[in-house]
Amino acid sequence: MLMRWLRAMALAGVPLSAGTAFAHNLPQFTELVKRNSPAVVNISTKQSISPREMLLESLQSPETDEVFDALMRRFLERDGAGNGGQPFDFDSKSRGSGFIYSDDGYIVTNHHVVLGATDIKVALNDGRELPAQLIGSDERTDVAVLKVIANDLPVLKMGESDKLEVGEWVLAIGSPFGFDHSATAGIVSAKGRSLPDENYVPFIQTDVAINPGNSGGPLFNLAGEVVGINSQIYSRSGGFMGVSFAIPIDVAQGVIEQLKRKGSVSRGWLGVYVQAIDTKLAQSFNMAKPEGALVAEVMPDGPAAGMLNQGDVILRFDDKPVENSAALPLLVGSTAIGKTVELAVLRAGKYKAVSLTLTELPSPNARE
Repeated sequence: MLMRWLRAMALAGVPLSAGTAFAHNLPQFTELVKRNSPAVVNISTKQSISPREMLLESLQSPETDEVFDALMRRFLERDGAGNGGQPFDFDSKSRGSGFIYSDDGYIVTNHHVVLGATDIKVALNDGRELPAQLIGSDERTDVAVLKVIANDLPVLKMGESDKLEVGEWVLAIGSPFGFDHSATAGIVSAKGRSLPDENYVPFIQTDVAINPGNSGGPLFNLAGEVVGINSQIYSRSGGFMGVSFAIPIDVAQGVIEQLKRKGSVSRGWLGVYVQAIDTKLAQSFNMAKPEGALVAEVMPDGPAAGMLNQGDVILRFDDKPVENSAALPLLVGSTAIGKTVELAVLRAGKYKAVSLTLTELPSPNARE
């Protein structure tokens, strides 16, 4: 492949010396992989899944025939999976990745890797397979913490995802399709990516090849530091298509520490539904540019009840700018419960300061 690339450079008129110099400057991942692979683990689980749940999940596949889709949905809705509304359960195995967070046996992976698991096993690089206890799992960030009984385990060094730059090289180690300790590399394609129904994670987008089984594995920078947890891909086929997403480690670490300490995560709650400000809305509010979060609804039992109005535009939260609607949940969720915060709001063409006290986010279905 390198020879073909050099030949193409020569045909394009690029001097050979320039091409070889560029090739020599490409990053070398061999030492990074050798050094960090011992702390990357394979996770297998057993789950109790009803035929109804399995079939409904299969219907979400883009390859499902539309006629079959409609017939199966009608069958499931009418007959409860064809067993008098009492579907039986069976065990199914799933595989994912993870990494050793501390030498006393704490392991980090994705929430969806261990969701519904009745039995969890962790395969280490040295060949040991250990039973694992689920310490805690957070659906909103897709982070889970496991614990195995072991000491003096190899651990990974945590980095700072905020310092990542678009275009920077990154590397993933995981178990795609169950193939242990597979390494793939690419670059950071974007930062702060907001995905539908994912309000609490500003994802790192990369072009690192991530496939089923990579979920929960670490994403490294060139210094060998963990900067993300591989979580999702964008795909029409179920396989890698050049777009993958990782949870920034700066976001994940606060979640990990809460899960280790108490098995769950507490977040601040404002009690509003918000929507994005586009160019037309910005013009209607006489704003110079689209920014902030438009309050679409105020929940009657939330902290904002009586303090914020529908149609308010939240521009600042506790002295931090609200760049867009996706930024507000991150700011609110990372703020301590019971803290009194100051909001800068645009209301009916006038700027207004609003002070209120955050309470705890009550359930996965609640919003900001």
